[in-house]
Amino acid sequence: MSQPLENKIAIVTGAGRGIGRAIALRLASQGARIVAISRNPDNAQSVADEISQSHGNDPICHGVDVADGAAVAKLCKQLSGDLPSIDILVNNAGVTRDNLLMRMTAEEWDTVLDTNLKGAFHFVQGLHRQMIRQRSGRIINISSVIGLIGNAGQSNYAASKAGLIGFTKSVARELASRQITVNAVAPGFIETDMTNVLSDDVKKMVLAQVPMGSLGQVEDIAAATAFLASPEARYITGQVLTVDGGMVM
Repeated sequence: MSQPLENKIAIVTGAGRGIGRAIALRLASQGARIVAISRNPDNAQSVADEISQSHGNDPICHGVDVADGAAVAKLCKQLSGDLPSIDILVNNAGVTRDNLLMRMTAEEWDTVLDTNLKGAFHFVQGLHRQMIRQRSGRIINISSVIGLIGNAGQSNYAASKAGLIGFTKSVARELASRQITVNAVAPGFIETDMTNVLSDDVKKMVLAQVPMGSLGQVEDIAAATAFLASPEARYITGQVLTVDGGMVM
């Protein structure tokens, strides 16, 4: 039985753990050959090994800091030359450096913006010409509900994720005539390593904001991403899909 992403090549940044790992595994399960990218090469290799054991698909892994424009440009040139096509790009790599505005340093601001927003720019700029030549492609940027509503102590993170939404919509307009779709997924509160360390009281406060009354799972984000990468989403572009249990309506 054919799979929806058979013979497609999918590049996933931040694939080493959490949401990125789940996305890479989901796309691989649907037939895609994965290029797993992580700042930590060992994490990228671990995901590639897991995909190889579970799905085959001849995965590739690379360690690169998405904020390093020169390193990303070099990698994108290599991938464009080595791979027969580049069909799916998922910009998931992200960091947090939470602090109240009055205490936030310029370094904390720059680190988050350079990774979460500029990192996506680096990969889209480096790979979109290949998609234009193919006259096909899917670009999916992982934003956040925080980019829609803001959050105290996360002005840098909110700015980066809101910027990613504006970037998504603008690039979608630029590339639509070449049959390249560009969309964003905005996760709500998702159960990850970061949420596991929260106290019970904080978790109660978080859940009080979610009408469905539970944290999301990384697989929920992976499923939404896989849909936007699929042939069924061919006529959807410039959109933000919130996966948040009803938190933002």
